[in-house]
Amino acid sequence: MLKGFKDFLLRGNVIDLAVAVVIGTAFTAIVTAVVNSIINPLIALFLKADAAGQFGIPVTNIYGETVTFPIGELISAIISFLAVAAVVYFVFVLPMNTFKAHVEARKGTPAEEPEEEPAAATEAELLVEIRDLLKTQRGA
Repeated sequence: MLKGFKDFLLRGNVIDLAVAVVIGTAFTAIVTAVVNSIINPLIALFLKADAAGQFGIPVTNIYGETVTFPIGELISAIISFLAVAAVVYFVFVLPMNTFKAHVEARKGTPAEEPEEEPAAATEAELLVEIRDLLKTQRGA
């Protein structure tokens, strides 16, 4: 029973999904705080904020009103995504992949290797066999 549970946990999909959800959720608050307190002020040095406080490229529309494309929010979102992805990969996924490779290397010893089953016949080979059997039956 424990071996089955261990095999279930060591499947890549289960571990990767669990790590991504938990760490992504927990780390989002930290990344958001860093982006809002450090990255956004740096962007504000280069881009002018509009009346709503959005940083971006101001463009005057055909009615004479100024519209701001919020490039600052896009840059903040990209930086947040890359930070979360890097932490999840280097702290959890990479060590787990290393562990799984180590476990697979230990399983690969010659004494423990199961015997290989004969390769299954392809569809074309089966059709040829059926054709040959039909020919022999007709000839008999």
